[in-house]
Amino acid sequence: MSARTRNVFVLGLDERNRELLHDLPHLAAYRFHPLLSKEELTEDAEVPLRRLMEKAERKLQDFDGPVDAIVGYWDFPVSSMVPILSERYGLHSAPLEAVVKCEHKYWSRLEQQKATDAHPPFGLVDLDDPAPPPGIAFPMWLKPVKSMSSELAFRVTDEKEFAEAAEEIRKGIGGIGEAFDDVLSLLDLPPEIEAAGGQACLAEQEVSGHEITVEGYCSGGTPHVYGVIDSLLYPETSSFLRYQYPSQVPDEVAARVTDIAERVVRQVGLCDSTFNIEYFWDPERDRIDIVEINPRLSQSHAPLFEYVDGVPNHQCMISLALGEDPRLPHRQGPYGIAGKWFLRRFSDGYVRRSPGPGDIERVRREVPGAIVDVVAEEGARLSELPMQDSYSYELAAVYLGAEDEAGLKEKYRRCVELLPFEFEGSEGSEGSEG
Repeated sequence: MSARTRNVFVLGLDERNRELLHDLPHLAAYRFHPLLSKEELTEDAEVPLRRLMEKAERKLQDFDGPVDAIVGYWDFPVSSMVPILSERYGLHSAPLEAVVKCEHKYWSRLEQQKATDAHPPFGLVDLDDPAPPPGIAFPMWLKPVKSMSSELAFRVTDEKEFAEAAEEIRKGIGGIGEAFDDVLSLLDLPPEIEAAGGQACLAEQEVSGHEITVEGYCSGGTPHVYGVIDSLLYPETSSFLRYQYPSQVPDEVAARVTDIAERVVRQVGLCDSTFNIEYFWDPERDRIDIVEINPRLSQSHAPLFEYVDGVPNHQCMISLALGEDPRLPHRQGPYGIAGKWFLRRFSDGYVRRSPGPGDIERVRREVPGAIVDVVAEEGARLSELPMQDSYSYELAAVYLGAEDEAGLKEKYRRCVELLPFEFEGSEGSEGSEG
């Protein structure tokens, strides 16, 4: 008797990730169901966690069949909703406490320092009477203990910028912070985290260097790293230009970030979960610092693994959620290198024209294998787009595979030429290469 098809509910399922999930091997074994749309999860400036949870539970209860797994690849609130819902339905998932230990930036730093010294100096900031914490010098980063996509994260170089950033964070921190407090209320917190809550502000010493991300999963209490990715920035900015896989850092550095990842994942107790951990490696000082730990895979990296290894890393997420040990191929894809490029503009404006279906189809014809996701649609104001960083606006994402880095850059240049954007408003430039 053949095994039945298993029902996997995906929080925030969008078209790009639907396609990636349908590229998984043994597809007939799974049936994927959307559980709240990406738009439902992001449409409000303030995260309505309780309402979202009620809507998700109603949909699960109304489903006529067994619920075999609940997964998600987005940041908060999805990252917290997955373990909460999974526990209620008796499904495989990371423990909520381990997820929150990663996502609460202050708690995460406290846990990291128990396992490694590979992190910057840090301290809490009182937003009612803001002052730099002792031992942290300018330049530093000021950020909420919980945010999304670098929102409300500010690099500050003096007291004036510190005060201005603190005020911006104070005004906006409740949008996510109130919902994050709801999640914290479900846990038995250590005193220092209970005192800080979900609407605290963290200052961290600036670290710099080559940015690297480790992708992995933990199964049966044992962490496994399956890929190291380079994150390259636009020159003189903190905005991403592209993610590139596989990383070109020395093998010894890849081994060190892998070892650190395994230690901190064990420390926070993150099991039955994918993870990605961002680092800075400073070659001059040979110093490694953790930027942040994410208790989920990076869906931005998924096409890169498919280009190079042959299968998107969604395979890990689905296998773990079904109680199975993931098995990923290695270097069995059609390309030797892959990248996700971010086409950006560095000032605000209205989008008079953006690429349409015909433009994207032309890209596909002229640049085989290219995937284009337009973010800034015609008629939008850039500053009103969701999930942007504090210093730039993402116009489109372009995924590409090539034989080598030179080929990757040449393909991207051609894609930019074929993607028409026109703007009204502030003067600014679109970034195409760094």
